[in-house]
Amino acid sequence: MKERMSTSAILDAMDEETKYLTPIFGSEASDAQMPRTRMNDEPVEPRIVYEMVKEHLSIEGNATQNLATFCQTYMEPMAARIMSEVMAKNAIDKDEYPMTADLENRCVAMIGDLWHANPDEEPMGTSTVGSSEACMLGGLGMLFRWKKLAKDAGIDIYTEQRPNLVISAGYQVCWEKFCRYWDIEMRLVPLEKDHLSLNMDTVMDYVDDHTIGIVAILGITYTGKFDDVQKLDELVGAYNKEHSNLPIRIHVDGASGSLVAPFVDPDLVWDFQLENVWSINASGHKYGLVYPGIGWVVWRSKEALPEDLIFWVSYLGGEEATMAINFSRSASQIVGQYYVLMRNGFKGFREIHLRTLDVARYLAAELEEMGIFEMYEDASNIPIVCWGLKDDADVEWSLYDLSDRLRMSGWLVPAYPMPANLQDVVVQRVVVRQDFSMQLAIKLADDLKKGIDVLSKARIVAGDVQEAAKAGFNHGGRSSVDRGDEVQTKTKPAWK
Repeated sequence: MKERMSTSAILDAMDEETKYLTPIFGSEASDAQMPRTRMNDEPVEPRIVYEMVKEHLSIEGNATQNLATFCQTYMEPMAARIMSEVMAKNAIDKDEYPMTADLENRCVAMIGDLWHANPDEEPMGTSTVGSSEACMLGGLGMLFRWKKLAKDAGIDIYTEQRPNLVISAGYQVCWEKFCRYWDIEMRLVPLEKDHLSLNMDTVMDYVDDHTIGIVAILGITYTGKFDDVQKLDELVGAYNKEHSNLPIRIHVDGASGSLVAPFVDPDLVWDFQLENVWSINASGHKYGLVYPGIGWVVWRSKEALPEDLIFWVSYLGGEEATMAINFSRSASQIVGQYYVLMRNGFKGFREIHLRTLDVARYLAAELEEMGIFEMYEDASNIPIVCWGLKDDADVEWSLYDLSDRLRMSGWLVPAYPMPANLQDVVVQRVVVRQDFSMQLAIKLADDLKKGIDVLSKARIVAGDVQEAAKAGFNHGGRSSVDRGDEVQTKTKPAWK
C-alpha cells in the first residue's frame, strides 16, 4: 500500500511550488534578505527584488511634494516609454548610434535658436550631464581663451597671480568646484539686501588682467532672481574698449532661467543678442521638462570655443566634434529632451511655464497676505517663491520650525541662510514645477497657515538647534547650520 505523505511534507512541497506565485508579503518570499555590505550568495526571483526594493523606497518623500528641487518630477507616459526604450544606447558612441547623435544636434540647434544664436557665426554646443558639466565646459572655454590672449599680451600665466573668475555670491556650487579643480581664484561679488543679484555698481571693481570672464546668473539658486545681463554687457563692452588686447567675455549660467525666459519674456535681452555673451548653459532637467540629468551648453561661434576643447570622432563617414567631459552615458535623456521640444513646441512650452508661474504667484500672494513674511522673490522671473520673516513679525519660532511643521504634512520646503554677507538672513524657498497644480498650491497655503497657527500657540521645547539645523536643507554643498534664536511660546498668528 502506498505510503501517504505527511501534512508537513505536503505543505513543504506546495511551498516549493508556490512560493513565487503567492503574494510576496506574508509568504516565504518576503524573507529574502536585502544585502547591505555583501552581495547575496544566491540569485533572487525578479518579482521579489522589484517588490522589496519598491517597498524600501516607498517610505521616502513624495516627489511632487519636494518643493526644494528644481529637477523635473513628471514626464508624460509616452516620453518615459521612449526614454526607457533607448536606455541601452551609449550617447557617446556617435558612430554606432548616428540617429541619436542627430537628435542631439537638433536639440543644440533648437536651443541655440531660442537664445538667438546666429547660424552665420557657426555656433557649437553639446549635451551634458546636467548643468554642472555644462558650467565646467563654459568655464574651461573662458580659461583656455584667456590663456591664449594672456600669452599674446606678454602676461606670465604660470608664475604671476592665479587667473580669476568673477561671479555673484549667489553662485551654485559647481562654480566653486570648477575654480578649485582648475586652481582659479573665485572673486565673489557680495549680495546685499538691496542687491540680491549681481551688483552692477561694483562688479567691474573685481576685474583685472587675470580675469578669465564674468558669470551672469539667470535664476540665482537662492532666490530665482536674474542678473542684469544687458547692463553687464554694457559694462564689459566699455571695459573691452580700453583693454582690447585682453578682452573679457560673459558666460550666462542659465541653469534655471534660460529655458523659461525665451517663452515667457521674449523681449528680455540677455542672450547671444548681446555682443559679449559668448556661452550659455541650461539644465534640461529643470525647466527643460526632462527627468534628471541632462544639461546643455552652447557657444555663440567657433571663435568662442577654443580648439583645444574640441575632440573629433568618426560620425556618418565623416567627423563629429565632441567637447563633453563625461564619456559613456545613456542616450535616454537626449531623446527625452527632443521628445518634449517636439511634443510641446514653442506655444506648449509657453503655456506650461505661464501656468506654472500663475501657481507660484498665487502662492506668493498668499504668503504676502499673511503679513509676517518679507518677500524676496515673488516668481517675477521664474516660478520661484522665496521669503523670510519680517523683523517685526513678533513670533518666537523660526523658519526652520515652520519647515519642520510642513514636513509633517509631507511638504519639503527648505529653510536656509543666504550666502556670504547675508548669512544672518534666513529664508524659505518653494520651486514650482509643471506637476504642481493650483489645487496643491491651495493645500500648501492651508498647511502653511495651520503650521503657523500650531507654532504660534504651542510651547516648543528646543534642543541643540545648531545640531538640528545641520540635518536640514543642504544648499549647493553648504550645510544650513545657522538656525537662529531658540523657540519658546506664542501668540495669535499675524496672518489672521
